[in-house]
Amino acid sequence: MKINGTEYRSIALSANGWSVRIIDQRKLPWSLEFVELTSAEMTSQAIRQMWTRGAPLIGATAAYGLCMALRQDPSDHSLERHYQMLLEARPTAVNLQWALHRVREAAKLLQGEQRVAAAYACAAAICDEDVNNNHAIGEHGLKLLQAYAREDGLVNVLTHCNAGALATVDYGTALAPIYRAQEAGIAVHVWVDETRPRNQGALLTAYELAQHGIAHTVIADNAGGLLMQQGKVHVCLVGADRVARNGDVCNKIGTYLKALAARDNHVPFYVAFPYSTFDPSLGSGAEIVIEERDSDEVTSIQGHGRSGELSTVKLTDSSAANPAFDITPARLVTGYLTEKGIAETMTAGT
Repeated sequence: MKINGTEYRSIALSANGWSVRIIDQRKLPWSLEFVELTSAEMTSQAIRQMWTRGAPLIGATAAYGLCMALRQDPSDHSLERHYQMLLEARPTAVNLQWALHRVREAAKLLQGEQRVAAAYACAAAICDEDVNNNHAIGEHGLKLLQAYAREDGLVNVLTHCNAGALATVDYGTALAPIYRAQEAGIAVHVWVDETRPRNQGALLTAYELAQHGIAHTVIADNAGGLLMQQGKVHVCLVGADRVARNGDVCNKIGTYLKALAARDNHVPFYVAFPYSTFDPSLGSGAEIVIEERDSDEVTSIQGHGRSGELSTVKLTDSSAANPAFDITPARLVTGYLTEKGIAETMTAGT
């Protein structure tokens, strides 16, 4: 990921060899600041409070959180206690459980320093695999964008929330094909849903695209349907936090409405994610736990004031509900884009 011309990963092992540096996404796009995570407890806080977010990145961050716990105390009790604590940090994205399970399995048969070393090696492998998988998603997705481009070469993509480099270790899922399209010389333009209530589209996706010089336009969440009616959206490309065995997709709240509008207007709707996001243990989306976040995210909004200060503005005194995700039924999904390729249905081994 390029920021001001410099390449970064969203998470990286620090020079000391044991703590990790993350981008503090609460401060973007107004300032680029980093946070040093030095314990499992701090890692859990960072995940819960969305200093870092995005299903693949949450998994990688939690993996290093468990490593730091074992560095402080490599006992079996520490392994299990901190595994459970980190697992509870966010309930919806399956990558969190998947990554923690991998680290626990790599470490549990070892003891002492060998256990710690194995855990860190596993966490590093998770990060490197994520980058490689996202690059593969980009390669497969490039073919999609080439296929949906108009005769003049332009392709208008609508995306929701942030499924770019900031949601992964690097490169992104739904944004990876867009980056590849730019590299391939395709005239790609992105409609960026603002993605209320936390505005990850307006704040993060737009920031990423701007840093890479990709044409984009931020729109209100409710504008997508009209743009589809007007023929201004050629393909929808979104990420996922969990995909059930039948292909139902759990993603940021508002994704379902985009899929409905896409179906009504014959716009292809694709979901991009690493295979680790597929959860065959759940038969359908009805079994996925939907995280309910603090109502303050709905009743207030943060931004820059006229004098340049970052401030929070209250929007309403009424009570508010804040489900963070919704379920898009498999029947509304045109195809699934993973590191393994493009599939019309999801099954184990796809």
